[in-house]
Amino acid sequence: MDTYRLLLVEDDESLGYVLNEYLKMKNFSVLWVKNGKDALSELSEKQFDLCILDVMMPDMDGFQLAEKINEKNISIPFLFLTARSLKIDLLKGYSLGAIDYIRKPIDEEELVVRLNSLLKMLKRNNQTKEESY
Repeated sequence: MDTYRLLLVEDDESLGYVLNEYLKMKNFSVLWVKNGKDALSELSEKQFDLCILDVMMPDMDGFQLAEKINEKNISIPFLFLTARSLKIDLLKGYSLGAIDYIRKPIDEEELVVRLNSLLKMLKRNNQTKEESY
């Protein structure tokens, strides 16, 4: 079984800790950072399979972080994990290129199933692209 590399960007200490530990228990390789600046730094230095972005963070929110990722042409799929549930936020998240938008509070088991499903689909799509060249 593949070990997927995740970048978790979550400023809430308790939620970040719980998600970090739970995802590691479920065989994910997780790097947890607490702000957008650190996330951009890690994304420029390391390879990840997927990025989980909290929307509401100080200094640089998740939407701003997604915009920076797009501006820098960093090729990484990302999803939003957020307490913001307004339709306008959901639409903004998808318009920025999110592959999913998950509302808090999140059930950790559901998160793992969704992550595995998304990552398998992304891997299949990448293999199909490579085979077509």
